[in-house]
Amino acid sequence: MTVETHKETMGFQAEVKQLLDLMIHSLYSNKEIFLRELISNASDAIDRLRFDALSNAALLEQDTELNIHVAYDKDARTITVTDNGIGMTRDEVIENIGTIAKSGTREFFSSLTGDQQKDANLIGQFGVGFYSSFVVADRVTLSTRKAGMQLDEGVRWESDGQGEYTLEMIEKPARGTEVVLHLREGEDELLARYRLTSIIKKYSDHIVAPILMKVEDEEKDEEERVNSAAALWTRSKSEISSEEYNEFYKHIAHDFEDPLAHVHSRMEGTQEYILLLYVPARAPFDLWNREQRHGIKLYVRRVFIMDDAEQLMPGYLRFVRGIVDSNDLPLNVSREILQQNRLIDAIRSNAVKKMLGVFSDLANKEPEKYATFWDQFGRVLKEGIAEDSSNRESLAKLLRFASTASGSETQDVSLETYVARMKEGQDKIYYIIADSYAAAANSPLLEIFKKKGVEVLLLSDPVDHLLGAELHEFDGKQLSSISRGEVDLDKIQDVEEKAEEEQQTVSEVQTLVDRLKEVLKEQVKTVRVSTRLTTSPACLVVDEYDMDPSLLRLLKASGQKLPTMKPILEINPHHPIILKVSNETEEQKFSDWAYVLFDQSTLTLGEQLDDPVAFVNRLNGLLAGM
Repeated sequence: MTVETHKETMGFQAEVKQLLDLMIHSLYSNKEIFLRELISNASDAIDRLRFDALSNAALLEQDTELNIHVAYDKDARTITVTDNGIGMTRDEVIENIGTIAKSGTREFFSSLTGDQQKDANLIGQFGVGFYSSFVVADRVTLSTRKAGMQLDEGVRWESDGQGEYTLEMIEKPARGTEVVLHLREGEDELLARYRLTSIIKKYSDHIVAPILMKVEDEEKDEEERVNSAAALWTRSKSEISSEEYNEFYKHIAHDFEDPLAHVHSRMEGTQEYILLLYVPARAPFDLWNREQRHGIKLYVRRVFIMDDAEQLMPGYLRFVRGIVDSNDLPLNVSREILQQNRLIDAIRSNAVKKMLGVFSDLANKEPEKYATFWDQFGRVLKEGIAEDSSNRESLAKLLRFASTASGSETQDVSLETYVARMKEGQDKIYYIIADSYAAAANSPLLEIFKKKGVEVLLLSDPVDHLLGAELHEFDGKQLSSISRGEVDLDKIQDVEEKAEEEQQTVSEVQTLVDRLKEVLKEQVKTVRVSTRLTTSPACLVVDEYDMDPSLLRLLKASGQKLPTMKPILEINPHHPIILKVSNETEEQKFSDWAYVLFDQSTLTLGEQLDDPVAFVNRLNGLLAGM
């Protein structure tokens, strides 16, 4: 059978062109990873075919020995990697090679620094795989046919990596994919069997599928296996080196960096399964896309089943990479079965506990590593407070915050540390949530806490709103937002402060409060004397059971309709402005002062004024009359 070929020339997606140029310059010092990436892709293709063939044996096309072949040709100056895995259709070639259809693409390119070493690490996190071929090749030819397709439905893709590629339909008798690298000048050292086998043993020895190369004897037309082809996770931990663990991680995660930590566990007894789970050193670019689950590969008796088994890891641990291999699940397991399987529930529960144990070990034994982990994944881990009530206590110990005691934006204060240095008489863990660290650190609501030396946790991540809603106490101490309700620090109040409060009579203050209530009755729920201000004249807070102001702003910004909640105006009766206002007898000026105090307090919350012109006019009028 012959097929009439028609070659099309197409342009790379703009991001691919930029990525290829960056890779060629950034990854050259680690160029041998091209072979690891191509073999890893071939292994994935074989895994997918093996699984699909469980329900459709015809896909094997009488070719049941699933292998990866690596060959080189000194005369043609080519290296070829071939697999008889699942293969690709024309549309899949365009989707997988002509474009980068990944969330986070824009963030990836905006984070590039121009520093080749740093950018190389970023490239690794983006998972560029196939494109690493262009580090050593100035032309790449890929031929593929999807398993089960007609012989004349093969596809040939070719490019020099300069912005365009060609596509044509070809006749391809064997299913699977063949990648031919036409090497750049100066790369001839790769055209040697010992060089290629050393790379394979270094990076891909753990690949389950046999990797075959021609024997060195030119008189023999034979191939031999050059990798051990044994599932690494089935071996004893004592037999596996750190380098082997790291290389296996890079294979399953398509990452260029070593992982931060890992756990390898074998469960035996009534349920038998193996866990090999990793913590990446850097967050992937699709971390905030909760629909993207590609971290955990599920195997049943060493047979690959699926690589996005979201039932095996909760959303707040979506950054974890690794494998789960069960001896008890059926080979034809489906996603529907996974959702209703008690064994899956047990595996998931144990996997979560193992990972929380890894995090705890890092926090207690390797604080520098844990600081790196928290910087990359802390915001995601906080989601677990709301998602995972059964592990909330363990998660709470792992949380880290900025605080008024640390004096910096770095989140390095644990709840255990906070409790250990609480003031005598203090019975609550105080926190404030704001739109930014600066807004939290400079809030007037902190004044009394600073004066008394009471530490306050400074929260500024959107996910921090979950803490107030879900984490009510820690170590028997209630968590309390200083933006809600009244603050009672009487137990740690000194004599000097009590004397200062008694300088102004109760009746004088109450008269002022009543006058402000009357003027601002449409704007506030009530007016009261503040127990939290020392240097500001006034502030706005909400009632104890009302929604936190920063959460209210967040929900409003998302377009949600919310019930109107009036704030509470608190005044500092010792402040010179409040003293001046209390002595103001002219009602219009008093009213102007009342609205200025309200508007100023609104601004310190990070809110916008309903009528900024009126605020300016009132303020100008008061200043002109001074």
